[in-house]
Amino acid sequence: MKLSILTTLCTASLLILSGCVSSTPKPAEKPVIDSTLPVIALTKNGIIRDMRTVAFEWKSIQDPRVNAIYIYKQDLSDKESKKLTFLKSINNRFQTHFVDNSNHTDTRYKYAFKVASKTAEGKLSQVYKVNTLPVLQSVTWIHSIAGMPRMAKIIWRPHSSERVKTYIIERKTFEDKKWQEIDRLDGRLNAEYIDEDLEDSHVYLYRLRVETFDGIISTPSEIVKAVTKALPQSITQIQTTRTLPKKIMITWEKSGLKDFKRYYVYRAESSDGRYELIAKLYNNTFTDTVDEDGKAYFYRVSVVDKDNLESEHEKNSVMGRTLTKPLAPTVVEAKLSQGTVKLTWNKNDARVKYYMVVRKHKEGWFKEDVKKINHIQNNNFIDKDIKPDSTYNYIVYGVDKNSLVSKPSVAVNIVTAESNKIIDAPQDKQLEKSVKTQPNIEKKSTQTQDIIVPAQDIDLNEI
Repeated sequence: MKLSILTTLCTASLLILSGCVSSTPKPAEKPVIDSTLPVIALTKNGIIRDMRTVAFEWKSIQDPRVNAIYIYKQDLSDKESKKLTFLKSINNRFQTHFVDNSNHTDTRYKYAFKVASKTAEGKLSQVYKVNTLPVLQSVTWIHSIAGMPRMAKIIWRPHSSERVKTYIIERKTFEDKKWQEIDRLDGRLNAEYIDEDLEDSHVYLYRLRVETFDGIISTPSEIVKAVTKALPQSITQIQTTRTLPKKIMITWEKSGLKDFKRYYVYRAESSDGRYELIAKLYNNTFTDTVDEDGKAYFYRVSVVDKDNLESEHEKNSVMGRTLTKPLAPTVVEAKLSQGTVKLTWNKNDARVKYYMVVRKHKEGWFKEDVKKINHIQNNNFIDKDIKPDSTYNYIVYGVDKNSLVSKPSVAVNIVTAESNKIIDAPQDKQLEKSVKTQPNIEKKSTQTQDIIVPAQDIDLNEI
């Protein structure tokens, strides 16, 4: 009730001052004192204090000689201020109120008054000592809620004063030297604030100030501490395979996180390369299907909780590889003898279970026949299906139990000799006689030779 009365008095006084003061008289340097002029006397409740404002009310002045009222003031907190000094003049004797809003909070002042006529001044009134009110206190109860994902929440009891317009939220960390204003909330009945985009597992300190409608900021509230939620513990025990054909299996230790949501699996082609999220899982194992033999990838695994906080995973990369191709056999002998080709090779890889020979038969310039002889158990191959005047190309592959085919051996080229066989065919009797009358034609024999010609490696996928 007193505050509302004060507000009314302040408003009324300012209106009167702004409407009535036209030319303001000032005290004379050497005034003439007329003791018959009235002395200002405050009413019973003539002083009302606020944090920055002091309002005065005095008894009305009936003497028509009075044409001005002088107000004097001294700031007792100012060591250089030794006496009362002139503050303001009111040139209307019917005014009985004055509001001084130029004060500091919780500060002592002296005030005095006197009246003046056109020719003289009255006696100085009683000196009144006034102490402005201390600054408004902040909220009386404040609490923080910790353990939130990358955020903190503070709640408080709304301020009891209806003069409060705004809550000022201030924050600092242990590393900060000063408090920082991070936000303002208008409305006295607000009771919570959520601070977002914070660091994980970090300590933050908060306090509140309130601001009144007339711009006065309160003292700070009690300090509360909030610790943001920590990231899930990282996955460190990760195993990958290197012996599985066309796939890589990744396994890791199961997370003991209470609010576990899922695992994330990342993959890259190099340890410091760009990792791509390839799987979101609930189980602690993953099989990566890779359609390439001997292909290596690097993997990382993270844990994600129900608040979508993800554990750190950048420091733990593990390499996995698909099963490599078996080593290629080494051809040690290739010979042509009596119309038969015989190949012999060495076994270079214990994984090989059988062999495959790919034969290319070239007749003339354009015609070529390709034949695969599979599931050869021994380390040699005999080809009896040989034609003269032809080129044969042989490549040997090893095959393991997973049907993985090795790289090709060195290619072997064999060229057969031209045929010297005479093919009998029906002839005209006259022609036959003519042939018989011809002298004997010397027969030429051509010996069969073994010819081994190296060729470039051949990719099995092109066969």
